[in-house]
Amino acid sequence: MRWNKFTLKTKAEVEDIVISSLADAGVEGVEIEDKVPLSESDKQQMFVDILPDGPADDGIAYLSFYLEEDADKEAILARVKEELEELRMFLDIGECTITESQTEDKDWINNWKEYFHQFYVDDILIIPSWEAVKPEDEEKMIIHIDPGTAFGTGMHETTQLCMRQLKKYVTPQTEMLDVGTGSGILSIVALKLGAKHAVGTDLDPCAITATRENLEVNSIPEGAMEVMIGNIIDDKAVQDAVGYGKYDIVAANILADVLVPLTPVIVNQLKSGGIYITSGIIDEKEETVVEAVKAAGLEVVEVTHQNDWVSVTARKN
Repeated sequence: MRWNKFTLKTKAEVEDIVISSLADAGVEGVEIEDKVPLSESDKQQMFVDILPDGPADDGIAYLSFYLEEDADKEAILARVKEELEELRMFLDIGECTITESQTEDKDWINNWKEYFHQFYVDDILIIPSWEAVKPEDEEKMIIHIDPGTAFGTGMHETTQLCMRQLKKYVTPQTEMLDVGTGSGILSIVALKLGAKHAVGTDLDPCAITATRENLEVNSIPEGAMEVMIGNIIDDKAVQDAVGYGKYDIVAANILADVLVPLTPVIVNQLKSGGIYITSGIIDEKEETVVEAVKAAGLEVVEVTHQNDWVSVTARKN
């Protein structure tokens, strides 16, 4: 069977949120081609001792998705373009031109799984749902994850930065809000650490399915987490549903350009004394986020780094 291949040109720094918009338009599965250097964890997952130097990062990403020949590609492309135009209103996503070609049949949804294997974040074992726990790891904190078509395997530095901050601040009384929850991994880590309750929001409907499945496989009690779809930045209904002044921790692992408009909104959801954990910040954007956090009246308590990525943690006094 032949497939129609569509390749979208965008900026590498926003590829994750552009992929989320593609999912909102009904696109399942995206290939990423960019020149962003591999992280150390990426290299470890490839089981190669020495990798050749790649080309210099030019900041461009090519995102490819595939539609069956009999799919209504005009309708899907129209939805894709509509989502991109909405995204462009608050984020620089580059030119976002789309080119079309054809390719042979592949299992685009599942082929990536051969590259996702269990790994550690300090003393936490992250393991895909299709792998078994080794006997020597049975006493560790274990997080079973199958992201499906949502985001969040735990392999990315930004997720790991958030996980380390959660370990510092979660208590048995913690009410947590997880903005851009994706696969639910940060909320699941918090609940495994003993948090009382979590609420997750996301723009991607796939997050609902992925999070619920991951809650179940991690034996999280029913009712310990709620997930809702919507943009908390500008949707009053979502803000009202999430609630005000009730969260001990708000985690937002997104992008700097989204954290800037999010932060003055999310202050209203935090309790007095609540902790705001942000990540998804490339190092060049560190000061931009720090300034946004301070402008919202929050106190910066810690800035942490892993490779080129940054997490800013603040407190509502």
